[in-house]
Amino acid sequence: MTVRSLQHVALAVPDPAVGRKFYQEFGLEAREEGRRIAMRCHGRDQDQVVLLEAPHRKLHHLCFGTRADLLPVLKRRIEGAGVRLLDPPADHPAAGLWLQDPDGVFVNVRAVEPAPALGGPEWRINSPGHVSRLGARGCPPRDIAIRPRRLGHTLRFTPDLERQIDFYTRVLGMRLSDRARNVVAFLYCEGGCDHHVLAFLVADRPGYHHASFEVANIDEIGIGAARLLDKGYGYGWGLGRHVLGSNFFFYIRDPWNGLAEYFCDIDYIPEGTAWDARDWPPQDALYAWGPAVPEDFGRNFEAGD
Repeated sequence: MTVRSLQHVALAVPDPAVGRKFYQEFGLEAREEGRRIAMRCHGRDQDQVVLLEAPHRKLHHLCFGTRADLLPVLKRRIEGAGVRLLDPPADHPAAGLWLQDPDGVFVNVRAVEPAPALGGPEWRINSPGHVSRLGARGCPPRDIAIRPRRLGHTLRFTPDLERQIDFYTRVLGMRLSDRARNVVAFLYCEGGCDHHVLAFLVADRPGYHHASFEVANIDEIGIGAARLLDKGYGYGWGLGRHVLGSNFFFYIRDPWNGLAEYFCDIDYIPEGTAWDARDWPPQDALYAWGPAVPEDFGRNFEAGD
């Protein structure tokens, strides 16, 4: 009776072609679908970011997947919680269940499994007492292609953290992995999952913060970020490592002041694991090490700011 995966993030933007150019330079591949542009990771048959046209940039919807046998059970659970099922938006194909979360964001749940993602080269590291790279150079070539393997998670702004945690756990069956009270919360899916597929950062109003994509290692994070900065895209934050999730990160500003994150080495919660969800102190909410958090990292650039 739960969602099992994050399928894609849909963004409404003033010019989808501009978004396509950004995500292509980030390392994704574009597919034209009528008035929609679907961005995918190389070698993965699954939309990751869907771009739709609108006057202002905002989060259009989140799409989650579940098993086909669980979809009718989840439908009864949603209705039993007093949440109204909706008709799909007119500008998006009808599939699965549609509803709105407490911030008014559309949520789509479909009977679909995550598509396989391409693996990466083995990350062989030499450390004191553990030499795994023998007779080989570790530094990659300068012209290495940076191609994210999959969409890992997304983070949103919310004015009501507790209400969002309640909705996504009680109604959609997700689980809390970690939080820093009154700052941020992270949620994962049953069935074997990254530390989080969805997160919320406290703000004065709802909004979109970032989508995060997995690459093979720190080299791919650094090379990918450096290339985007050289192309003139805005600095977001990085290089650093999070406490909650443990992943290495680098954030780049998209054309509308949202963020796109490269990450690697995130914590994984196997199915059936009794994960210890903790309430962390504020100093651990965002990072373990890295540059100081930029002043605008927590700023909500959603239309109306």
